[in-house]
Amino acid sequence: MPSLNDLMEMMDALETKAVITIPTFCVAVRNRHSSCRKCADACLADAITIDKNNLEISAGACVGCGACVAVCPTSALVPMDPMPDDLAAAVVETTQAAGVPVIACARKAARNVGDPDKYAVVPCLARMEEEFLLELLSHGIEDIFLVDGDCSTCKYRAAVPAIDDTVESARALVAAMGAEARITRTSEFPEAARVADMRKAMGAARREFFTSSGHYAKDVAKSAAEKVVNDKLKQLHLQKQEQSLREKLGVKNGAGKMPTITAERNMNILDAMTRLGNPEEPAEPDMFTRIFGDVEVDAEKCSGCGMCVMFCPTDALRKSLDKHPDEDRAYMEFSAADCVQCNLCADACLKHCIEVIPVVSTAELFDFEPRLVEIGVAKKGNKLFNRNR
Repeated sequence: MPSLNDLMEMMDALETKAVITIPTFCVAVRNRHSSCRKCADACLADAITIDKNNLEISAGACVGCGACVAVCPTSALVPMDPMPDDLAAAVVETTQAAGVPVIACARKAARNVGDPDKYAVVPCLARMEEEFLLELLSHGIEDIFLVDGDCSTCKYRAAVPAIDDTVESARALVAAMGAEARITRTSEFPEAARVADMRKAMGAARREFFTSSGHYAKDVAKSAAEKVVNDKLKQLHLQKQEQSLREKLGVKNGAGKMPTITAERNMNILDAMTRLGNPEEPAEPDMFTRIFGDVEVDAEKCSGCGMCVMFCPTDALRKSLDKHPDEDRAYMEFSAADCVQCNLCADACLKHCIEVIPVVSTAELFDFEPRLVEIGVAKKGNKLFNRNR
């Protein structure tokens, strides 16, 4: 029979991660010259390390607020507490009970002033993402209530700017379509989610505690086997680390474009915006956003080297087959719908002639036809823009 110390050591060995990484999606992993540090800047615990084509999150330091997930442009970070599907299911169930979607931070939930059957809980509202909020609103929801407590004394208080940014960003996307749906951030539960009987809230809290405690023995019994599995996974991880970066990213031999990532979040947001309003008659001609982006190229400085196209992670920039009437100029194609504002094109540009801007044309977002961008002519022998395909 293992001692209590043995059990505790085994439990410590099983680090539960609130956020997991997909390194090959990270633009700083794909190119060490990337300036993107959005996740690290948003992390209030300094738990994220990005260095030499590596992205790591310290499970011990991470407090699980989720702020990093909301700002990552390429979805390289995946939340586990709660998982997206679990959160969506909880919101659907509680919305049916309350009549409106109410999402509260864990600290506010612990005050037992809300009906636990009528709101969903996240560790911190920094976990919210524009995609999730717009998906709710686009299905006929007129109001979303985000409830948090006294952030000034909360361990997550440094995440407050991240929460404000997400709410404002989501509101801008809604306003661009002329929709009247509202996202309300408040310190009090709406009337529909308040608890009528304090004993109900207290009882729910106790039931949750004892339910989770009841699984302790079972979880510990499995921990020895899980530790062995984890050791094997670590060995495989070390083996993978021995691969070159090209092998990790799946880059084939020879010059050419790196494997791309589908901008699924962008597509889901555009679908939601379409349900919120008429994309042919948007309420706002231009939109300031952190989700989509636009590019400006100084054709006089551009050498046509193609580095921007090679490193664009979502294929927002592509080689164009259209011939420019001026032999000293050429074209590349740009899709605002696919741009995630990661800035990697500008970081990879050898001539520093590209600027990524956060203001986009609403009509262009829904056009889905790429825009021709004038660039300089590539020098003879350029392997990206001048090779036969």
